[in-house]
Amino acid sequence: MSAGSTAVTVVGSCNEDITVAVDVLPQPGQTVLGGAARRSPGGKGANQAVAAARLGCAVELVGRVGDDDTGRRLRAALDAEGVGTAALRTTTDAPSGLAMIAVDADGENMIVVGPGANALVAADDVERALATAAADSVNPAPARPVPTDLLRRIDVLVPNRTELGVLSDAPTPRDRAGVEALALRVEGVRALVVTLGADGALVVDGGRITHVPAPQVTVVDTTGAGDAFCAALADAVARGHSVVDAARWAVRVASVTTTAWGAQTAPTRAAVLDGDTAGAPFPYPGRGRSQG
Repeated sequence: MSAGSTAVTVVGSCNEDITVAVDVLPQPGQTVLGGAARRSPGGKGANQAVAAARLGCAVELVGRVGDDDTGRRLRAALDAEGVGTAALRTTTDAPSGLAMIAVDADGENMIVVGPGANALVAADDVERALATAAADSVNPAPARPVPTDLLRRIDVLVPNRTELGVLSDAPTPRDRAGVEALALRVEGVRALVVTLGADGALVVDGGRITHVPAPQVTVVDTTGAGDAFCAALADAVARGHSVVDAARWAVRVASVTTTAWGAQTAPTRAAVLDGDTAGAPFPYPGRGRSQG
């Protein structure tokens, strides 16, 4: 995801999600029964683009879908959200991407993705779309090693715990102290923002570590919360706020996202500013005092 002024360009996947609610997530070799399957638009790139659009950003999505009914549904859903799709190419060489998601009673999930057309996104697709965009932030998901020379070109990197472990060539840290230790080992980026789920986020900027707690909400489904976080972070950074203040905004947007089913349930700016489940207003950089 890149940001400049109030415009955001997202390079990422566009999938159809098939989500099933289960009492408990299956273990290897285990079959569990669940509820009715729900089909909805998803994909990390599309999720972030929709979330940013709902927060008031002008958004363009760079990616690919298949020349099939699924691809047409996905494109129509993005158009309906006001996301620019001029750089979302249709290909006949692969079907549209598909994600199979199991969500347990606590809102935790397991996801398997068949990338399909997403795997065909080429460097020239990105270069054309980003010709006038400034690369401000990147979310390295799914987790994979990122070359050091690429890290040096990144201003803000947004991994979760697992992705931080992959970036650091180390096991996933189990607690905040472990996250802090690994975060300080990531070199080259100007700022690092590690998402911690219900524990909020950890920001490392200029060697200074700041923990940003998340508000308490009733979690229904965590699918797409990380994508909403990235979108909100880019939104606030693009509006000129510091990375720490942007992270404060992002954890609140992500928290609201977990209170509804689906991957594209990020709230509008007005919904976040109106208040949380306890009735208290969510602070936004530039509006009242930042909390946390």
